Amino acid sequence: MRNRRTARIAALTALPAAVALGAAAPALAADSQAYQINLEQLNDSGASGTAMVSLEGTKLTVKIQAEGLTPGAPHAQHIHGSTKGMDFHCPDASADKDGDGIVSTAEGLPAYGDINISLTTGGDTSKDSGLAVDRMPTADKDGKLSYERTLTVSQDVADHFKDLHIVQHGIDVNDNGKYDTDAGKSQLDPKLPLEATAPTNCGMVRGASIGEMPEGGVETGTAATGGGDSAQMMALGGAGVMAAAVGAVVVWRRTGER
Repeated sequence: MRNRRTARIAALTALPAAVALGAAAPALAADSQAYQINLEQLNDSGASGTAMVSLEGTKLTVKIQAEGLTPGAPHAQHIHGSTKGMDFHCPDASADKDGDGIVSTAEGLPAYGDINISLTTGGDTSKDSGLAVDRMPTADKDGKLSYERTLTVSQDVADHFKDLHIVQHGIDVNDNGKYDTDAGKSQLDPKLPLEATAPTNCGMVRGASIGEMPEGGVETGTAATGGGDSAQMMALGGAGVMAAAVGAVVVWRRTGER
């Protein structure tokens, strides 16, 4: 009798917890999104990287690890594209309309769209800061760059982030380790070399809820496996408690049948 009563109490106790967690997980998942963006080279730059992006409502956190960049130089970076359903994507070599061997920012715009957010290290993040090189991250002496910032975005950006992508700029055409005007001046600002503003890599959203920024270097082409987002964990936790509750009910029924 005591075993039967104990099993019944365990079942009744577990069920409310399972129902509560099961209800909480979808609500959290609807408000939380995580994406990985693999940055692949443009203009034969050799630059690549990984961006991990998370959205909590309209709070956007961007983490970028990149390598193969022009060392010691600032690298402008932006979120490009449209929230109006237009199909923008990373350009290929065919975007080089003047045949100089370089896809300039102006030539790439028809493919990847205008600046939506400037990923500066501080201050304004609008299109107006697209060339704010004094507030863009700088690659170290080995051409590696780490960036992290949390900012507030519009609801349109939050709702359509899968339609957007990240572009980093700055190439070294003559491999002399710096920006110069050997390849010409920038069409965007004649005070800047073309090398400083030409796109060096680009990446589009690959998937959702795939883990943490990889530690100790850049991991391109594969998803990180170091964990899952909180919504996933809540969902799994809810499923586990629900399974335990169902198991308790089965035990209680079997005990009662004896």
